[in-house]
Amino acid sequence: MAGKHYVQPVALTSHKHLQQLVENRRVFNLKNCELNIYESYEQAWRVPLTFNNFVITTMVQGKKVMHLFDQPAFDYRPGETVVVPANETMVIDFPEATMNNPTQCMALAVDAGYIRKTLDYLNEYHNSERTETKDWHLQFNQHHFSNDQDITALIDKLMRVCSSADRARDIYADLGVKELLIRIIQQDHLGMIAQESNTNSNGSRLHYILHYIHEHLTENISVDVLCHKACLSRNVFFKWFREQFGITPLQYINRERLKLAKQLLTDRNKTVSEVGLLCGFNDTNYFIRLFRSSEGVTPGTYQLVCAK
Repeated sequence: MAGKHYVQPVALTSHKHLQQLVENRRVFNLKNCELNIYESYEQAWRVPLTFNNFVITTMVQGKKVMHLFDQPAFDYRPGETVVVPANETMVIDFPEATMNNPTQCMALAVDAGYIRKTLDYLNEYHNSERTETKDWHLQFNQHHFSNDQDITALIDKLMRVCSSADRARDIYADLGVKELLIRIIQQDHLGMIAQESNTNSNGSRLHYILHYIHEHLTENISVDVLCHKACLSRNVFFKWFREQFGITPLQYINRERLKLAKQLLTDRNKTVSEVGLLCGFNDTNYFIRLFRSSEGVTPGTYQLVCAK
């Protein structure tokens, strides 16, 4: 997973106000969404949880083990988000929860009608290439992912807004939820196109560009070359790429290079400089700064911890 950004801590429920020790719930109802704060204070296994609406969950504190979509179980930790469709049951383990070390998780359930309106907005305004229009929808290709800086900031803001007594909180929440949904949909779209581009590089202009980036990831990738291959001017190319995926071409290239760097750093025989060069970073200092910003540690520290 990419580098994680952590949401601001939320005050835990006072012990005297706890109604239950496993998945104690605080709820804040708004016009188009419902914010839930769940806390668990004792170990438990195979606890089911189902929402009637699409739900965005983010871990704030502690560790859960999630059983979802009939796939292998996975650890769920702070700095990560899981998105789940309506009426899909999450089965959850709490292997480490105690009174002194509780888990805390935010779950934002979003009204189905609001989801449809947001998708209609994307279909109307984010299909700039009329020869390559697509039907925007949630595929759940990436139901579990690390929070980037933008998603973390939005979740922090929504938690403050939804739990406030501000009369205008529905208005503020409306803006925040719409942006959060769009970013998640764009991220899901990027994951789908990137996966498809491995086997179908000519599926669309998007597939072709992502395939080219991955084929030349360790080389100097010129933006002008990307613009030429996309048959778009520089300004139009940047606008087109960002509205499809929510990030710039350079952000995507660097993100993929850092993924490769993490794989290469598991080999103790490779120096940090060598890894940087192998990943297309000609400036070692820039590579170190970018890696630390993404992962929270330097490449050298990451290698000491993760190398075989």
